[in-house]
Amino acid sequence: MISRQLVLTYLYLLIYVCLSSGVILFNKWVLSPKYFKFPFPITLTMIHMAFSGIVTFFLVRVFKVVAPVKMNFHIYATCVIPIGAFFALSLWFGNTAYLYISVAFIQMLKALMPVATFIMAVLCGTDKLRWDLFLNMVLVSVGVVVSSYGEIHFNVIGTLYQVTGIFAEALRLVLTQVLLQKKGLTLNPITSLYYIAPCSFIFLFIPWYLLEKPEMDVSQIQFNYSIFFLNALSAFALNISIFLVIGRTGAVTIRVAGVLKDWILIALSTIIFPESIITSLNIIGYAVALSGVVLYNYLKMKDVKANQLPADTNPDRSTKDKKALNTYRPDNSMDNNDGPVIGGLTSEAAAFDEEAPLIPSARLSYVTRTQTGSFSNR
Repeated sequence: MISRQLVLTYLYLLIYVCLSSGVILFNKWVLSPKYFKFPFPITLTMIHMAFSGIVTFFLVRVFKVVAPVKMNFHIYATCVIPIGAFFALSLWFGNTAYLYISVAFIQMLKALMPVATFIMAVLCGTDKLRWDLFLNMVLVSVGVVVSSYGEIHFNVIGTLYQVTGIFAEALRLVLTQVLLQKKGLTLNPITSLYYIAPCSFIFLFIPWYLLEKPEMDVSQIQFNYSIFFLNALSAFALNISIFLVIGRTGAVTIRVAGVLKDWILIALSTIIFPESIITSLNIIGYAVALSGVVLYNYLKMKDVKANQLPADTNPDRSTKDKKALNTYRPDNSMDNNDGPVIGGLTSEAAAFDEEAPLIPSARLSYVTRTQTGSFSNR
């Protein structure tokens, strides 16, 4: 007989894959000038931020589902505001790319996320330049270049927007590691949205007021409240689904599910959006890029294992590791899971998914610098 726990695990994975793919396709449909015809990516992102901020406010302050962390002005100014600023930039540039390039090509470009994060980590001093990792980055980059060369509807502006959004997200991840580790903060998905969403909304308001508001005043676009409510609700639900999946399986499993989701999403996008055409060169290049990502993950996993001393030879280290791994566990979780959740959600999930502005724990795993993922590209 199949156990109930196993069924729930696969159910959570299925929900995650469906929500993640659905949110990306939903956003593309809303922003596309050929379909819903709402070409205002900053506005759409601000709606997501406002919705997340309001919902998490009620969950934290009114219903008290989770308790807020000890946050003072100094920590907020030195940690949350810089992270929220680069998060807003990644959303802005990443969502704008939907106006110019296809969903399939965007997913292929996202293979550059480990390259961008590795570069930012080396520049910020949180990682060392190693030739084995560098060669993996070259392999990933070559795969993306080949995939881009095979793109029929290649658009320079859209590609620049997407790549810039990826590097902004990579810098956000590195800042998250540096700043929050330094302060010893660990936030779960709800509290991370509670603190970051309002900050990102404010940063997005400035470019919205200067760039999109004048166009909206003259465009006379009808605002469909039900569509935008469902869109924001889907994005918020995706955050929770990622949290539940990692709480039950771990970041490595959701990384594998994310790769599967990318292939499914690329195939679905060509069916839903007929103008999105995939060539054999696209597929070959993306496969090369993913092979580099997989090898990179393997090398980082070996590093983590090599740095961990056996528990029986170092009892103090074992105790410290156990405490770190059990930093946060979901309150009253649906699955009554006994497994540890690393900081509520590792930055791996935050890095690769489009609707996950979630904060990693104070003890990051090797997946901290793997490929993307936002909330960042709605």
